[in-house]
Amino acid sequence: MPQAILSVYDKTGLLDFARGLASLGWRLLASGGTARLLRESGVEVTEVADYTHSPEILGGRVKTLHPAIHGGLLARPTEEDRQELLRLGWDYIDLVAVNLYPFESTIARPGVTYAEVIENIDIGGVTLIRAAAKNHERVTLVCDPADYPAVLAEAASGGVRAETRKRLAVKGFRATARYDTVIAEYLSRN
Repeated sequence: MPQAILSVYDKTGLLDFARGLASLGWRLLASGGTARLLRESGVEVTEVADYTHSPEILGGRVKTLHPAIHGGLLARPTEEDRQELLRLGWDYIDLVAVNLYPFESTIARPGVTYAEVIENIDIGGVTLIRAAAKNHERVTLVCDPADYPAVLAEAASGGVRAETRKRLAVKGFRATARYDTVIAEYLSRN
């Protein structure tokens, strides 16, 4: 059964995408507000904490940063890697839908404090993007809700194509590069 992790700040289009994946037989993992929205909307979802057997910690700062998640994303499409994951009680994660905390809109708010800005530096999301993008040979990254319909259509038609996975990986690396640049520029001025 293919497996996806959904961890999004911007929930635009998420329910339709998640329902579409579920109807195709995908197992869905999610954390925090994403899991809550899916569950409340009747979409079957496994909490990341239940999958990893590790609770969210530090007030939600650490949710998806776990070997069960990143091993599932970074595992190569080899029997050796798959068996290692299975021995640990995990499996491949084949798709990541993720978008980042709104750092730019946070720093644009009048009166925003430095502490608020720092809390809006996304760590787990960036790490999910980079892991999925690095392993685009096997993993599909969706970091823009505008890509949900096309990815879902390909998934329904036999699987997301290699050229689509690569295009989405490039989009992910560009998104994290831009995100890091904005953060670095803000921190250098403040």
